[in-house]
Amino acid sequence: MKNILYLIHRIPYPPNKGDKIRSYNILKYLSKENNVFLGTFIDNPDDSQYKKTVSDLCRESFFIETDRKKSILKSLSGFFKGTSLTVPYYKDIKMSEWVDNVLQKNKIDVVYIYSSSMAQYVYKNPLAEDIRKIIDFVDIDSDKWAQYAKSKSWPLGWVYNRESKKLQDFEKKIAKEFNASIFVSSTEAEAFKAIIPECSSRIHYINNGVDTDYFDPARDFDNPYNMEGKKIVFTGAMDYWANVDAVTWFANEIFPAIREYFKDALFYIVGSNPADTVKRLSSDSIVVTGSVYDIRPYIAHSDLVVVPMRIARGVQNKVLEGMAMGKTVVSTYSGYEGINAKIGEELFVENDSVHFSEKVIELLGNTSLKRVGVAARCFIEKSYRWESNLSRLEDLMEK
Repeated sequence: MKNILYLIHRIPYPPNKGDKIRSYNILKYLSKENNVFLGTFIDNPDDSQYKKTVSDLCRESFFIETDRKKSILKSLSGFFKGTSLTVPYYKDIKMSEWVDNVLQKNKIDVVYIYSSSMAQYVYKNPLAEDIRKIIDFVDIDSDKWAQYAKSKSWPLGWVYNRESKKLQDFEKKIAKEFNASIFVSSTEAEAFKAIIPECSSRIHYINNGVDTDYFDPARDFDNPYNMEGKKIVFTGAMDYWANVDAVTWFANEIFPAIREYFKDALFYIVGSNPADTVKRLSSDSIVVTGSVYDIRPYIAHSDLVVVPMRIARGVQNKVLEGMAMGKTVVSTYSGYEGINAKIGEELFVENDSVHFSEKVIELLGNTSLKRVGVAARCFIEKSYRWESNLSRLEDLMEK
């Protein structure tokens, strides 16, 4: 049994977003046979109700509720200090004091950092100097900012490009000091090795997983749809800019061609906190649900799952969940990245609006292609179970 200091930038519950799904399942796995000391922030007041749920998995837990406006002001200090804006956003003296106190009073065997922004609490910290340190980057955040920069004009384009460079500098410093760096896929790991080849032997990947008992197409779900027609669904947090871009592109550039062929086609955007841009997409044929209690019924009773991501890093859980529910998924290459499913057999991938719409039309009109959904479910059961994927942590935690 080990004592593990686990630092996460956002409370890992409820597991309703990509980062929280991964961090929560890691917490569950680590807590089974270890003592976990968890330090995390709460950036959504609604999540405060889950403190006990998380604390029950820990030997000790520490939560700080953040104020977005104050965090943004802290973030801006990066301009004056010549650093990344992301790191000072999560800088907090109380968190720093708690971390140091845990390190002083307990024999910590492993420090596990989730997200590069939390590494500041042990980076160059003398109290953690001789402790094995693991950083779960998940994906290359700095590259995500570079992608954002390409789609924005000045001054945001300049700010995002600066953030990409400054954050990559910090990522490289962490990788050099830490004993192991983890990414969500082999694709991400290989890309990071190219950035910092001297650390290649310490760069690894652990695939995400899916709770295949929870996302089980054999379950009986009530039909949430109140309209007849062919239902195309997208799931995700709808205040996340990459998701906003994805559904906007699909609604404006892809869906009209589908509607010309299938007059009864409906596009459901299912996810919490829809941005104003998303809300304005609502029409007779496009439904923005807002937050729902359970996304599974929407997937289960849909005809097709689409993931038209144009900006993405790492692995898209929405793809894995759609496949786990035995649905045919059509994705872009950005959404497909890091998933080793066979294109044309276990899912479909198209990258431009014309081919994407043509593929959706083909699939909606050919019920025999539902075999792809069956193959998708088999693929997930074989390759994306949390327990088997996270077992790789055991070797990485050993000195």
